Amino acid sequence: MKRIKNTTLKVFLTFFYTLFIYNCVSAQQNSTYLEYIKKYHTLAVDQMKRHRIPASITLSQGLLESGAGTSTLATEAHNHFGIKVGTGWDGPYIVRDDDAKGEHFRKYRSDAESYEDHSLFLKKPRYQKLFSLDIKDYKGWAHGLKECGYATNPAYAQSLIRIIENYKLYQYDGGQGSIQQSASSRLSEEDLFFQTHPVQMCNKCCYIVLQPGDELSHVAKMVGVRKSKLLSYNDLPKKAVPQSGSILYLEKKRTKADKSFKGHPHVLQAGQSLYDIAQMYGIRLKNLYKMNGFDADYTPMLGQTIRLY
Repeated sequence: MKRIKNTTLKVFLTFFYTLFIYNCVSAQQNSTYLEYIKKYHTLAVDQMKRHRIPASITLSQGLLESGAGTSTLATEAHNHFGIKVGTGWDGPYIVRDDDAKGEHFRKYRSDAESYEDHSLFLKKPRYQKLFSLDIKDYKGWAHGLKECGYATNPAYAQSLIRIIENYKLYQYDGGQGSIQQSASSRLSEEDLFFQTHPVQMCNKCCYIVLQPGDELSHVAKMVGVRKSKLLSYNDLPKKAVPQSGSILYLEKKRTKADKSFKGHPHVLQAGQSLYDIAQMYGIRLKNLYKMNGFDADYTPMLGQTIRLY
């Protein structure tokens, strides 16, 4: 198994900037977020008044789960929060691939119905401890949602907090914008870590870029994922030591690249390995070999085209 190349952080960021544009994830997203907030903040505030769920939490979840209202679930099913059918739902549904193929998601008659059902969903027993928190404690709510199992993404809480603070969503809770201090010293350490290691997305997978001085055991503690899992997610052997500037996925990569790369293979550049390509596009290494018909010991040549989808 090849090790991650010691590529500079600048090169990685330049590559992913191009990649995100290709996937329509660029600076334009900012205006999309602002439009979503303008359109739905009154719904979120109304839910807060009636159900005592911070409007900032509702809005940030809606933004994150629906891609600011652009996801298929939001546009075709008015489902802003990715809520699956589950038990007790006898209404219409829409079938989409998510954690598994062909999963059933709730379909609503309106956006308002989706927001109402989200509030009722959070009133289930598993989330009851959240309602003991202060209505302005968006950090407590964000971490509490993750701890109660709302999402499998290890950086879910930090993603919500970053959205709330970037777009000042705390104002809809009546907050003044001051960053709340956690009673837990470890939480403060996590906040500092994610300030220097922002969570980014590639192929619907979360990743960070390792910084100078990072030790994998410490990174594992901060992101809440076992070291062995991080090594597995990144196709690395047990004793591997990823270097500064390396991409580190926080969850299992996909079996192929984003569908936008269908019919658009990667042309191998000087110094690149199949491992580098797998990390660049968020693909499991074994699947990259398989879809290209390569043996485990195959070494590609400069200029060779590599299928990604």
